[in-house]
Amino acid sequence: MVKKIIVALIAIPTFIFGQTSDKKWLDTSLSFEKRINYLVEQMTLQEKISQLVSDSPEVDRLEVPEYNWWNEALHGIARNGKATVFPQAIGLAATFDTELAQEVANAISDEARAKFNISQSIGNRGQYAGLTFWTPNVNIFRDPRWGRGQETYGEDPYLTSKMGVAFVKGLQGNHQKYLKSAACAKHYAVHSGPEELRHHFNASPSKKDLYETYLPAFEALVKEGNVEGVMSAYNAVYGSPAGSSKFLLKDLLRDEWRFNGYIVSDCGALGDIYKGHKVVKTQTEAAALALEMGLNLNCGYVYGALEKAIKEGLTTEKTVDKRLKELLMTRFKLGLFDPVQDNPYNAISPKEIHSDKHIALARKTALKSIVLLKNDNNTLPLSKDIKVPYVTGPFAASNDVLLGSYYGMTTNLVSVLEGISEKVSLGTSLNYRMGALPFTKNVNPKNWAPNVAKTADAVIAVVGLSADFEGEEVDAIASPNKGDKKDLKLPQNQIDYVKEMAAKKKGPLILVVASGSAVSLGELYDLADAIVLMWYPGEQGGHAVADVLFGDESPSGHLPITFPKSIEQLPAFEDYSMKGRTYKYMEKEPLFPFGFGLSYTNFTYKNIKVSNAKIGKKDKLKVSCTLVNKGKMDSDDVAQLYLVPVENKNDLPKYRLLRFKRLKVKSQSSETVSFELEPKDLYQINQEGKKVWIKGKYKLVVANALPSKRSANLGATVPISTIVELK
Repeated sequence: MVKKIIVALIAIPTFIFGQTSDKKWLDTSLSFEKRINYLVEQMTLQEKISQLVSDSPEVDRLEVPEYNWWNEALHGIARNGKATVFPQAIGLAATFDTELAQEVANAISDEARAKFNISQSIGNRGQYAGLTFWTPNVNIFRDPRWGRGQETYGEDPYLTSKMGVAFVKGLQGNHQKYLKSAACAKHYAVHSGPEELRHHFNASPSKKDLYETYLPAFEALVKEGNVEGVMSAYNAVYGSPAGSSKFLLKDLLRDEWRFNGYIVSDCGALGDIYKGHKVVKTQTEAAALALEMGLNLNCGYVYGALEKAIKEGLTTEKTVDKRLKELLMTRFKLGLFDPVQDNPYNAISPKEIHSDKHIALARKTALKSIVLLKNDNNTLPLSKDIKVPYVTGPFAASNDVLLGSYYGMTTNLVSVLEGISEKVSLGTSLNYRMGALPFTKNVNPKNWAPNVAKTADAVIAVVGLSADFEGEEVDAIASPNKGDKKDLKLPQNQIDYVKEMAAKKKGPLILVVASGSAVSLGELYDLADAIVLMWYPGEQGGHAVADVLFGDESPSGHLPITFPKSIEQLPAFEDYSMKGRTYKYMEKEPLFPFGFGLSYTNFTYKNIKVSNAKIGKKDKLKVSCTLVNKGKMDSDDVAQLYLVPVENKNDLPKYRLLRFKRLKVKSQSSETVSFELEPKDLYQINQEGKKVWIKGKYKLVVANALPSKRSANLGATVPISTIVELK
């Protein structure tokens, strides 16, 4: 294969190999800036405009190759053939493991480079074959009805920021000159449904909510992650479409945060400027407005009117030049105008694509993402020598449910049924029936499947949702609401099926739930003896679930979102106020709190210490404690540090996650947990959106779940705390 690729690369234009050329933009001894200036100077206006759309055509006379900017890598290279499929983003967030997030993204970008070289060698320069990935999605998952919440890292800005920055670093690499691939922070900003309204919806959050909740992850990806791209959202913010907002694109992103990468519209979103939001009347006006406000790349058709906009005096060719130069920098940093041998990332072998190493990483990630939500009377783990297990449910043998949205192709999908089949003893009488269709009533009402529960030593029912039910507006074909959920319940036919089995079962009933969002289990919570949340776990999901069910590994995932008991606990979906939302401001008792996740072992936190109890604006703070594993299994735990105001007089969050750390602790041993805080970590956001130092007493709490009464009732480890004073 490698020899074939090398031979095929001979067909690539000679400038790529640095052969003699009088075109100064191909002179690698010059800076990227100078080379880009030389190139743009030689372009006609029509050629310049042609390069400002996502499917940029070839400019043959200047040796500029065709390039399509649209590519996806949400949890593996998507829509571009063979690739390793990792757990969906929300599952990755449940690991609370930034090192793992970077490792996954690094594997994805290795595969990306190898696939790109192969694609180039066969002349495939189309959509999804490039190196500019419109990933990650760092919108805040503020409402569990949003179908695209599965693409995010959950409801907390700090967790989202840390996971997002790690993912960006893995995608982009650490070379001083070249990018391995280019990441993109989306969807900027204040975007989390409803999907049905996104083309004309106007979000007007308070300044407090904007700066406390909706913007931190984007700022972190720009300032800490050096993310190469930012994608604007479909919706408007404070009356201005996100793709042409002076406040978002110029004032904040470019001027305040000093972002120097490229800005791309969500696909078709510039058409919404005049069709949906109606802030201008024509395509020409929309094109000029977006360009003037700073948007470099149009995924769509609107920039086709830029020449007309210039003739009408709505924008200038000088502005086109500026936007194009900013945009071309990404292609140059990817090495697309340099000799192949100059960029070390081009040496990545095709053997990296779906390698054994990456398959093992997918399994490890899925394993770390699984959350044990209930385990009455130590129902789990099951014995591998169980005589008659019954595996059932609409997703027990499903491969689709492993994938989530934006996925790649693999020949190695492992369903839950397959994982269990490989795990149990050869003498086990494993039984399987689907039992219920995913989202509709069974065609044949005489269903024998519930009766099998009478004969089983344990029933493992795999239920839940899939990306056909929750997802993006255009993709969720089974959704009742254009990808969003109307309520949080499982489909009624699944509920009915589980209830039938619960009434007839001989042994314990174990629910394995597939979902990219919070589900309210209702009466099924009481009927189940154990509940395992597997998310959309990727290609190795079945193996990972079986590893947990049969005790080869202890479950160690923790919830990156709150699970409400019902939709009645939620504010209106269209309301972007954070009041009553997420663990920070929710007043009602949830089904499962943020950060929650049970284990097969017994953890204890003790001996909390702080470096200083009175803290000034310039003081650093160190918090430490001991994590003890008193149980019989080695296991990971996620230590979470929260700030809790003693007296909440300033509309402060009830809780705020300050730090988290995943640790592996061997049985009958302990580990020291330490967190270091900068003064900036203790500032709060006031109603005007400003960072302020609010004096007073606060609790610093270390726990492995939100330190709430509900967490305690569900069996979370007892939190430990100490009082500090901000002076």
